[in-house]
Amino acid sequence: MPTLFFISHPEVVVDPLVPVERWHLAPSGIERMRRFAGQQALSGLRQIWASTETKAIEAAGILAGRWGLGVEVLAELGENDRSATGFLPPAEFETVADAFFAEPQTSVRGWERAVDAQTRITDAVRGIVRQHEGGGDLAIVAHGAVGTLLFCALAGRAISRAEDQPFQGHVWSANLPDLTIRHGWEPIAPRA
Repeated sequence: MPTLFFISHPEVVVDPLVPVERWHLAPSGIERMRRFAGQQALSGLRQIWASTETKAIEAAGILAGRWGLGVEVLAELGENDRSATGFLPPAEFETVADAFFAEPQTSVRGWERAVDAQTRITDAVRGIVRQHEGGGDLAIVAHGAVGTLLFCALAGRAISRAEDQPFQGHVWSANLPDLTIRHGWEPIAPRA
């Protein structure tokens, strides 16, 4: 049965002076993505999608380069909209992210509501799966929060940060075309 791999981008270069959507992969993230891309389990890939954010496109490009595929991009695969606050220092970000998951019906500090981000990512992925032709596996390279929201929707679980990846650069998978979850978040490769 074909597989959907939902991959969150690995480590990035954090630069408060650059919009978050334009952050690049860090050298450690590039290395982890290269190690992941070389796995034989991905040899059935026939299509790769990414959000329009730089870090997701770069990660998808590493995967695509390994398997000789192109990358399609779709804005609706983007991370939850946090433009109301812009960059937040790590401790403050974690506090706001906790509230984002704990209060999914509420716009926390102007962020996109979790329920809205969940609907957006779920609709986008279902649309990609509907048009996925020729069989084979499908990879979507995007972001941790929306990946968690999609996982919760497909698994029939309440939105919860307990379902979130523990750090950047993880993958979960589902059967195609019915999107039945196979496994939850697993690291794409060990951290150095």
